[in-house]
Amino acid sequence: MRTAPTILHLDMDAFFASAEQASKPSLRGKAVVVGGLGPRGVVATASYEARVFGVHSAMPMAQARRLAPNAAYLVPRFSLYREVSEQVMGLLGALSPLVEPLSLDEAFVDLEAGEAAWDEASARLAGAKLRADIRAVTGLTGSVGLAASKMLAKIASEQAKPDGLVVIEPGTERALLGPMSVRTLPGVGPATGDHLRRAGITTVDEIAEAGEDELVRLVGKAHGHALYAMALAHDERPVVAERETKSVSVEDTYDVDIHDRMRVGLEVQRLADRCVRRLRDARLSGRTIVLKVRRYDFSTLTRSETLRGPTDDPGVVREAAARLLEAVDTTGGVRLLGVGVSGLADYTQEDLFAQAQAQAEAEAAAGESAVLEHPDEEGAEEVAAEQAPPAERRWPAGHDVRHAEYGHGWVQGSGLGRVTVRFETPYSEPGRVRTFRTDDVALELAEPLPLVRGTVCERRGG
Repeated sequence: MRTAPTILHLDMDAFFASAEQASKPSLRGKAVVVGGLGPRGVVATASYEARVFGVHSAMPMAQARRLAPNAAYLVPRFSLYREVSEQVMGLLGALSPLVEPLSLDEAFVDLEAGEAAWDEASARLAGAKLRADIRAVTGLTGSVGLAASKMLAKIASEQAKPDGLVVIEPGTERALLGPMSVRTLPGVGPATGDHLRRAGITTVDEIAEAGEDELVRLVGKAHGHALYAMALAHDERPVVAERETKSVSVEDTYDVDIHDRMRVGLEVQRLADRCVRRLRDARLSGRTIVLKVRRYDFSTLTRSETLRGPTDDPGVVREAAARLLEAVDTTGGVRLLGVGVSGLADYTQEDLFAQAQAQAEAEAAAGESAVLEHPDEEGAEEVAAEQAPPAERRWPAGHDVRHAEYGHGWVQGSGLGRVTVRFETPYSEPGRVRTFRTDDVALELAEPLPLVRGTVCERRGG
């Protein structure tokens, strides 16, 4: 156990919603909810102003709208969030070589390993400087917890929210943890919490008093030993710099179940392309293609195919996903589709596209007459695309746009052939609202602007 609070936990405050408020002057100080806006959407993040009404992450969006009908409801802009996250992780990396990212907005840092802190005073100074640097570089706020272990540092950052810094001094851990709920400890979710409550254990002190043997009897050997150690404030887990990515995937939940088999196939192809783009952005490739299908009755099927070697070729992934779909019964409708790639590597075999070609050539060699007997199947996807009416341009709420005359703005809403835009930037006063036809050629989707002027302009040529 360390003798100084040199483990730092950073948690950005209401990250997605705060980034939206910083980007949109008209939303600052207002209730903002970010997430899926369809009937089956869920809340990703709610601003602190929205939390006053009881809105929280993972809540169904329909429930959030009932609680806070006047809040701004926005679709996530992950390109912006990733960009800001990279800036924050860069600041953490300057403190120590041991940075363990947990998500876009959360990470552990071993300050001692970077010689950024060695006692309480130096740790407090490092935490205060980090918070100031984050505000200067991103315009956002983060809460910092400092302690002698990862578990306690995370608890400290929760106590620091929002926009604060809390240090747990070594020697005070047991007194701090004692009256807290058992749910405070890592790994104690609703089910374990309910199980302990039925045994009369609701606080961390009561876990310690129950003893290790009783905990093993209640929750099993591995979990019981770990739970008892945490109740005594023992946590020897190190900060791990590299957290291996095990898979890359994308999925969509549909507002209305999809019944048309051809539409399901086209959606799988589109998801495969998105998955490959994400794979390439991470400079990865993978051997195993995974298809996920959630049907109308909420039953979820997962099918996978392992290739001869890793690939990031969209043609290979599309072909594999299509083959997997052939084995899935979608009768009755589909409510969710997903495509993923696992078995990741940081290289590819350039000739893997030959796998898809080889299969096609083998089918052709089996007899060209098969194609001639079923001409309707040849090029069905292309024919469907030609016959389908042109898709109406989509204008997701909250996303960036640029107008040839009015400049940069963001979508407040769209429907019935119209799109409403508020023209403002992170550096302007609250802007004016104008409405256009959705097919207005002067209006186009745009990249997000940096939250602080000049922070990433070189990358965008500005």
